[in-house]
Amino acid sequence: MSGVRAVAGFSRTVADLAVTEDFYREALGFERVAPHEPVPAAHIEAMGLAGLKARQLRLRLGRQTVTFVAVEPAGAPYPTDALATDPFFQHLAIPVRDMDAAMARLTRLNPTPISRGGAQVLPASTGGVTAFKFRDPDGHPLELIFFPDGPPAERWRDAPGLFLGIDHSAITVTDLDATLSFLTGPVGLTVAQKGLNRGPEQARLDGIDDPEVDVIALEPPVPAPHVELLHYRRPAPQHASRTGFGPADRASTRFVFAVADMGSLLAALRENGVAPRASGDGQAAYCAGPDGHGFLFVKA
Repeated sequence: MSGVRAVAGFSRTVADLAVTEDFYREALGFERVAPHEPVPAAHIEAMGLAGLKARQLRLRLGRQTVTFVAVEPAGAPYPTDALATDPFFQHLAIPVRDMDAAMARLTRLNPTPISRGGAQVLPASTGGVTAFKFRDPDGHPLELIFFPDGPPAERWRDAPGLFLGIDHSAITVTDLDATLSFLTGPVGLTVAQKGLNRGPEQARLDGIDDPEVDVIALEPPVPAPHVELLHYRRPAPQHASRTGFGPADRASTRFVFAVADMGSLLAALRENGVAPRASGDGQAAYCAGPDGHGFLFVKA
């Protein structure tokens, strides 16, 4: 067994921790876990940031934590012409208790929308959720999502507040088979659900014309939050070659996995042709997936 237990949180590179904190707290109800602080040495080593100045801000929404990292000198900015089909796309999905109230609070900060025409109600065949996608001050995508019923709604029923937590993070992938092999093989996730989304509602949600997208939910042993794969059968990615963003670049968001047995995980990754970078103390490791998405493993 690889030892992956759960999605422990998410890590996202930004330009300015103060600007980020203002946005996530005011627009989305996040709370500060700790003041701005140095990134732990093991994470610096694993992510290849040695020699750079790296500070972090940990914010919590419900039971989930996002760590925002600012690096000097800064890496590449988030591309201004990015689309949902681009392989560096990764959003955080935030379930809400009331979509109208959530949109009213969010729009006071005037974020850049991805979705066209406001929140979209998707067909019942694809879950019947109401969702809206937008960008934070650095360009990172986010999604508000309202679950009308079923297991997802039940999972969040007792969470307090308007913004309930982080349900999943979705990544756009160009090679679905390679990503599934990576995540269900050495990482040890399990396919929980598969669907195919299309139609005008999906087009307005994603801000692109005539999409057809495979949506696959993958779960760790502790199922929430989970990983979601977005594989666009059409349209073709606009920037399929842009997969080289690393932890210093602002197009980078990382899954943070809690690992029980780091040695077993590293061995499983290497046996599958993946070359992780591990800290000398065995507390953290980092690797990129087939499309360049980042995965930070921490011993827990």
